[in-house]
Amino acid sequence: MVPEQAAAALSLIGSARTWEKPSWQKTFGATPEQVAGLVEVVSGVLAGQVLTRDELVDAVLAEPGFAHLGEQLRSGWGAVLKPLAWQGALCHGPARGTKITFTAPADLAPGWKGIPEPDIAAPALIRAYLGAYGPATPEAFDAWLSRNSVRKTVLRGWFAAMGDALTEVDVEGRIGWIPSEFADDLAASTLDGGVHLLGPFDQYVLGPGTADTALLPAEHRSKVSRTAGWISPLVLVDGRIAGTWEQVDDEVVVSMFDARKVAKRDLTAAVNRLAEAVGAPGLGVRAS
Repeated sequence: MVPEQAAAALSLIGSARTWEKPSWQKTFGATPEQVAGLVEVVSGVLAGQVLTRDELVDAVLAEPGFAHLGEQLRSGWGAVLKPLAWQGALCHGPARGTKITFTAPADLAPGWKGIPEPDIAAPALIRAYLGAYGPATPEAFDAWLSRNSVRKTVLRGWFAAMGDALTEVDVEGRIGWIPSEFADDLAASTLDGGVHLLGPFDQYVLGPGTADTALLPAEHRSKVSRTAGWISPLVLVDGRIAGTWEQVDDEVVVSMFDARKVAKRDLTAAVNRLAEAVGAPGLGVRAS
């Protein structure tokens, strides 16, 4: 994302105000008032500075009224830091060896203009999402954005407010929306039988999500979305996920989901593109 899109995404995620929900407060041990105070103090601490987590936490705990939040701030999950990021108080800075760092977005992103209001941010981010992953529904957009934290009425209002900028389409019985300028191209598009290999955690599947059965058959989801949050490398055929792959020594081992035949020359071409992209000439290919 460019900084403007990142700011828009933060605005919409933050608009859900998840840190104000009783369940969040009970789990993570910080009140909305404390989060608001942390936004203010962290913004001041990070202005013009790049700090590790320990340095940042030590600086915050030295401020009056925050000493009791040490455990929450040092948690490996960083749950209490997330609302601060959503409100533009911090972002990741350059790594310092093996340690992550934090800084102020304005110090890292040239031209940073702060976090816009949600109603201003929504059209730009919805257009960007649908331009990459559409046709899609408001619910798919929110699953990508906030894990379905935004109120449905607010979400649908953002889409409705875009009016003629979006076009409703029906693809094999599935209703979705797409930026209107892409509607003719979508209607004219055809499948070409192409085979492509994508790496782990590729945005091609993270954008629509692994629950999208048009992209990934439900019975094979566990082969892509693995334990501990791992997303497998993918084999695409005609744009749909048809298998996974892994590199074993100097071979790419392909595991197709079913008995569908894929021409060896097409797989070899896909592996050659992969090898060129990662700088590993001479990779072979075999089916598992």
